[in-house]
Amino acid sequence: MQLDGWFLWFILFWVTVLVGSFAIGGFFMFRKFLKSMPKKDGLSDLNWEEYYVDKTIHLWGTEEKELLNELVQPVPDLFRPVAKQKIAGKIGQILLEEKAKKMKHEHIIRGYIQATPKRDHKFLRKKLNELHIDVTPYEHYFEK
Repeated sequence: MQLDGWFLWFILFWVTVLVGSFAIGGFFMFRKFLKSMPKKDGLSDLNWEEYYVDKTIHLWGTEEKELLNELVQPVPDLFRPVAKQKIAGKIGQILLEEKAKKMKHEHIIRGYIQATPKRDHKFLRKKLNELHIDVTPYEHYFEK
């Protein structure tokens, strides 16, 4: 059988699509693999996130959960659970470092700023403006 004409282009198209899909999937799996690798202290980034969330879960009320859910709305649905886990871990770390007895909106906003890359800060600023939250007290966190 000889490959020519439209069938050849069809096969080449699907080979390109499959190789591209595998490359994209492999990239995200490799990133997840790196996050699960233990650091010098024997725990991975994922372990630390889980630890901080578990230690501060009793401080999360419905109002705080709603604020976090509202802030992560700009994140695509596919990545939203991962983003929420990372942000909640950072908030938990802040709460434990400060030995806070009660969670405040300031902790949530601060944790969100510190847990997200700089390229996403413009979306956070926009969301905070929509919620009528003044960003002036948090400006120094955006610069770090």
